[in-house]
Amino acid sequence: MTDREHREYPQEKPDFIPYPEENSAEESDGMLQDPDKEDKELRKMKVENERSDTIEESVVYWQKSGRISENLDTTKKTLEEVVGLGKSFDVDFREMTFGETRTGLFYISGFAKEEVLQEILKRLTYLSPDNLSSGALHAFFDLYIPHFQVKKIDKLSNVITMVLSGMSALFIEGEHEALVMDTRSYPVRSPEEPSLERVVRGARDGFTETLLSNVTLVRRRLRDPGLVLEMHKVGRRTQTDVCIAYIDDIVDKTQVESVRDKITSINIDGIPLADKQLEEAIVRKGWNPYPLVRYSERPDVVASHILEGRVALFSDTSPSVIIFPTTFFDLCQHAEENRQTAFMGSYLRWVRFAGIFASLFLLPLWLLLVIHPELKPASLAFIGPQTQAKIPLIAQFLLIEFGVDLLRMAAVHTPTPLASAMGLIAAILIGDIAVKTGLFVNEVVLYMAVAAIGMFATPSYELGLANRVIRLGLIVAVAVFGGPGLVVGITAFIIWLTLRRSYNSSYLWPFIPFNAKAMAAILFRLPVMTSKQRPSFNKARDRTRMPRQE
Repeated sequence: MTDREHREYPQEKPDFIPYPEENSAEESDGMLQDPDKEDKELRKMKVENERSDTIEESVVYWQKSGRISENLDTTKKTLEEVVGLGKSFDVDFREMTFGETRTGLFYISGFAKEEVLQEILKRLTYLSPDNLSSGALHAFFDLYIPHFQVKKIDKLSNVITMVLSGMSALFIEGEHEALVMDTRSYPVRSPEEPSLERVVRGARDGFTETLLSNVTLVRRRLRDPGLVLEMHKVGRRTQTDVCIAYIDDIVDKTQVESVRDKITSINIDGIPLADKQLEEAIVRKGWNPYPLVRYSERPDVVASHILEGRVALFSDTSPSVIIFPTTFFDLCQHAEENRQTAFMGSYLRWVRFAGIFASLFLLPLWLLLVIHPELKPASLAFIGPQTQAKIPLIAQFLLIEFGVDLLRMAAVHTPTPLASAMGLIAAILIGDIAVKTGLFVNEVVLYMAVAAIGMFATPSYELGLANRVIRLGLIVAVAVFGGPGLVVGITAFIIWLTLRRSYNSSYLWPFIPFNAKAMAAILFRLPVMTSKQRPSFNKARDRTRMPRQE
């Protein structure tokens, strides 16, 4: 289907490309019109009048029926108009004759696996007219195509969608069905360890941009017959593959139905940016900066969450998997904690919590003690700038905040060999010279560095960015209103997070509503054999991790 703008679908569909009948050329100014020229004008008019929103509508527009035509020439002409056959260099339609029967092989050259296609065509050359006595489709499907992933399809729009996803279709003259064979071969990189979720000990494989590979990595870890992988397509034009993964006898079925309904109700052109656009389409959190789902590129993390009764969403072309429901404290945990002993895992968790707390509240608290020194206890008398800078403290904070963000973005776009040099420039030239010239005080740079380290220590990248925005708001509140501004700001922040829901689950669980046993499991990495039940907030049907002892 071409990229024409969407308009109202016409009530009357003209015939397939209108060709003038023989001897029907009309006289014009005493001259006979050229039939080829008239044909081109009629075809151009029909192209301009097309208002199709979907592949199915476009197929019906050009051939008046959604079914595959018995006439191979009609099918070929429809493909020329719908998918640009003859215009796009990678769209191929190879016409061949097997057993005196015309066939057409329709495929995308960049996706087709040549070895498989060559083997199939080699077998088809053995066909003779006697082999087709019981029907060409029967002979092709049951006897002569040595491929285990082949199916019969009778709707041309479905065939086109499958071919655009990488499969190959064989059209047979005189048949209303086509044989679609899975001959896909996607460009794919090796499953390397994800850069955002590195661990010292543990698996080194990570998700790639190929959905089938990602699902297989999870299936390898979950050999449960109850693991369900539902496939859906999202986007009228992109037809992106989206997979819902869950364990049938553990997950909350109401939650699965809600996710399924939202995915099937998405009616947009497409989601070329994959997971993030999919999240916005089904969660619809508006301008809320806090993530209401968790992203992970690690198969072991996704498998463990599915085993807890949660739902995972795989999107083709994305190495990240969406997990929900999730909580604020879930986003603060990392796989490394579960790769160490319970004691060391708890220690690492507390260090990480301290870093996240510092990234949120260290700068506002320090600014408050500087503005109101009477609030400082005697033991903290050393806190505060020993010298005054040329610009106010609030301006220093804002400049450094924006400077750190700028450096972070520059680091993403800087080639790896130059990243170290850029870090030296930022640390030595900018930071040191800014202090020596009196623009900044040493304490501002110090505490900002501690807060930045806490942000980068946050396991969830999205959570770290959201905490950064809240910190900026608290700094402004302290600068304008002092102590009351900090108290009101933190209170409003907690209330706001309390009102957030991740698929009908409290975002601050188990702190609000309070659950002492679950809170202990958040604060401490409990030994595996003592965690006998799954978390209650995701409403799992089967909460027991271990069979009950008689």
